[in-house]
Amino acid sequence: MSTSMRRLAILAGLMFVAACDVGAGTPSPAKDGAGPFPAADRPVARIVSSRWSTEEARDRLNEADEVMDKAGIKPGMTVADIGAGEGYYTIRLAERVGKEGRVLAEDIVPEVRDSLAERVVRERLQSVSVRLGEPADPKLPENSFDRVLMVHMYHEIEQPYEFLWRMRPALKADGLVIVVDANRPTQNHGTPPKLLKCEFAAVGYVQVATSDMPSAGGYVASFRAQGPRPDPRAIKACTED
Repeated sequence: MSTSMRRLAILAGLMFVAACDVGAGTPSPAKDGAGPFPAADRPVARIVSSRWSTEEARDRLNEADEVMDKAGIKPGMTVADIGAGEGYYTIRLAERVGKEGRVLAEDIVPEVRDSLAERVVRERLQSVSVRLGEPADPKLPENSFDRVLMVHMYHEIEQPYEFLWRMRPALKADGLVIVVDANRPTQNHGTPPKLLKCEFAAVGYVQVATSDMPSAGGYVASFRAQGPRPDPRAIKACTED
């Protein structure tokens, strides 16, 4: 494929509208009349790589299949892969949901997004769309997703309360958010399960299940939105201790 044709293909793939370094969150300014949101009261990891491990190593551990099984992902579902990186889960999600399903792969790094879009075109994944998100807003269409996956990236979200608050409307009535992360402090590139549960609860999610996930380097937890979204000014930040 020529360079010009590849660029056109990438643009077509954008139709559907992490190793780390440590930083600190700041209060999120008012946006759309909804803020301000509280800052994360713990270290926030910054993205320095789109790769957590090699795909071959992860497949040897049957990582993706185990996570998708625990997440209840089935043919025909619509799934968002947030922080998709190089597309390890994107590709395997597309296989699982099949031709009747849809996968939206999202990343906040333009170069990573473009590289993934090239892969999607190269592998002719008709059910997959790729888009660029924002650090504090996944910008997902409302009432669209059966599952939203966040794999080894939650600790990289600089404004977790705003992010989770803005993500809620994208879930279908029975939709779930699936988080895979390591059980260690955020400054060590993980999220303690107790802290994760607290931050989700602060924005009106209830934990449905959690289980150890050695093949994915930690655990997998699922959450469902319950009740109305809280007023951002009423959200209280959790602490890592």
